[in-house]
Amino acid sequence: MAALSSLRQLRYLVALAERLNFTQAAQDCFVTQSTLSAGLMELESTLGARLVEREKHRVLFTPLGEDITNRARQILALAEDLSRVAASAADPMAGVVRLGVIPTIAPFLLPSILPSLRKAHPKLQFALREDLTANLLSRLQQGQLDFALIALPYDTGNLLVRELFKEELWLVTPPGEKTPRRLQVANINAERLLLLEEGHCLRGHTLEGCGLAPKQGQGMEATSLFTLVQMIEEGMGLGLLPEMTLRAGLLKNSKLIAQPFAASAPQRGIALVARQSTARKPAFDMLGDSIVAEHRAAHAAKLGVRKRRVKPE
Repeated sequence: MAALSSLRQLRYLVALAERLNFTQAAQDCFVTQSTLSAGLMELESTLGARLVEREKHRVLFTPLGEDITNRARQILALAEDLSRVAASAADPMAGVVRLGVIPTIAPFLLPSILPSLRKAHPKLQFALREDLTANLLSRLQQGQLDFALIALPYDTGNLLVRELFKEELWLVTPPGEKTPRRLQVANINAERLLLLEEGHCLRGHTLEGCGLAPKQGQGMEATSLFTLVQMIEEGMGLGLLPEMTLRAGLLKNSKLIAQPFAASAPQRGIALVARQSTARKPAFDMLGDSIVAEHRAAHAAKLGVRKRRVKPE
């Protein structure tokens, strides 16, 4: 049987890949630089291949080294899940859940669900991270997050995915903007459509929902939904906002008009994702159920936004 690499050696490799500096990687692993270097040499000897090119002023990974590092991240994540399975066996609703959430969901959904979750499960703590979808899924695969709350469609690979609900995107315009009583996607002037910058999945959902090419829309881009609203208020164009942002009062104290589409409205799906090997499946199910219940309750209530002509269902 071939010799196996140790988890310690794999941690050294991942730390070096993240820092590209032996001194800093050793500090991250709480070992000396010589210990880390020796561990990596042992790993290369075990595998029978060079993983790292050591130069005086820089560190380079070989193509095999990059591949092994990606696999090491997955192995370390699985190993951590094994530890968490044992730790959560006594009480699955205790401990820390590391939850990642995209910026177009976090400030609009979390405030309505976290207080009730804390009350129902006082031993459960949520460590939150807000980031773009690609970064969250990468951290999830590496074991740095337990779950991520994202919007679909998005390529989630082999992750465990639970789609919680779908929500429509509403057209938001300055006051005085003329739009049809029965609004259709075809009525949108693509040249006046404002978008979030690259990296935000809502950008793609907006373009896909409107049947537009990736480069269509104005050249001006917003870094956040709050900036997007300000740009619309300044008369720079119009935009599409998710329904949950309107329920949360994003347009409060503004004169902007939010109007739903009459039919075939652009949509996005809200989903909770985790690793297939997650040790927090009970917490995953509980969190998903709580978000679904909150959505149903909020959807049944009247939207607190300015509406013109067309009313929500």
